[in-house]
Amino acid sequence: MDLVWEKLTIAFYLERYEKPKREALAVVRARKLVIVKEEGEFSGTIEHFFPLMGDIDYVSTTKGISDQYVLCWFDDKMDDFDKSWRRLTGVTFPDGISFLTDKKGKRSYNANFKAKQGKLN
Repeated sequence: MDLVWEKLTIAFYLERYEKPKREALAVVRARKLVIVKEEGEFSGTIEHFFPLMGDIDYVSTTKGISDQYVLCWFDDKMDDFDKSWRRLTGVTFPDGISFLTDKKGKRSYNANFKAKQGKLN
């Protein structure tokens, strides 16, 4: 099952069960989010995103690669806004995130991820 969202805002949280984080590590604007669910496992890509706030470069550090994250976004195609929040938990970025820099110096990031659980509908 492949799920695709386009032009969305994603909040990245550090996953901490003992003391949950209330402030996002970063908030990004992405051109596309693709999630593949196979045999209970989630994987996917976040394509052409840029940070709106926070430190997205932390994800590529040695500590950041070993951390797990929670990704949250709003699915505005739903009629019931109370049920429109989507979430992935146990998200890891095994290869970190990569970026390209344009002529003006603006970075555009891409990332592949794996996730343990998801609330996608």
